[in-house]
Amino acid sequence: MSWYPYWLALGAILSVGVISWLVSLVKKDVSFVDSLWSLFFLVAAVVFAVQSVPLSERAILVLVLVTIWSLRLSIYITARNWGQPEDYRYQSIRENNEPGFGIKSLFIVFGLQGVLAWIIALPLFVSIGFDSALTILDYAAAALWLVGIVFEAGGDYQLSRFKADSANKGKVLESGLWRYTRHPNYFGDFCVWWAFYLFALSAGGWWTIVSPLLMSLLLLKVSGVAMLESTISERRPEYAEYIRRTNAFFPGPRNRADDLKETKS
Repeated sequence: MSWYPYWLALGAILSVGVISWLVSLVKKDVSFVDSLWSLFFLVAAVVFAVQSVPLSERAILVLVLVTIWSLRLSIYITARNWGQPEDYRYQSIRENNEPGFGIKSLFIVFGLQGVLAWIIALPLFVSIGFDSALTILDYAAAALWLVGIVFEAGGDYQLSRFKADSANKGKVLESGLWRYTRHPNYFGDFCVWWAFYLFALSAGGWWTIVSPLLMSLLLLKVSGVAMLESTISERRPEYAEYIRRTNAFFPGPRNRADDLKETKS
């Protein structure tokens, strides 16, 4: 097994990160790294594919699924943030790292996210680079990926529609997928990356489990659920009640007592 494509992918990811960092210095805004995050994985997948020609059936399937997931997420985040000031999360990071945030951001924003993406891309390296016959695990992985993309893309779509209606300003979305989990988009991302692990597992890469475990940690405890819910209750008082009624991450039925109250009202 050659690790050359994996190290080559790191170089490609960091190169994209450096170019984006230079742009951020001009814009004085590092928020667009969010749009770049999913593209890091696409860059890695393309590198793995180029280094693995001719591609196996699994490699082609995984490359297609990564491309769909990556481009959809990047386009959605770019459209959502277009014309907006720097995200409050990055404003806070900027304030805590002055003076010299411009230079520091190369490492603590772009470099850090690039390296994290490179580590998490391990299942892509195995599933694209290792040639073996498709197994039942590959079909299970494709099904799990589909569940994930429905929750992630569906949740994002429902939230964008909800926010587009000015009558909903300050309100909490509690319908559709958001009725069963407070974070359907994060749950969807969770499913997508466990699906990519199953592809790698089918190819013999059981050891790449570090990838979905790290992504799960980020989604649940670092940049996903924990970070969002640490401030959202202050900005939206109704959210505390939403927390009481609705599962945090994994979809499930709501509090039955609340459902009965809603039916009677």
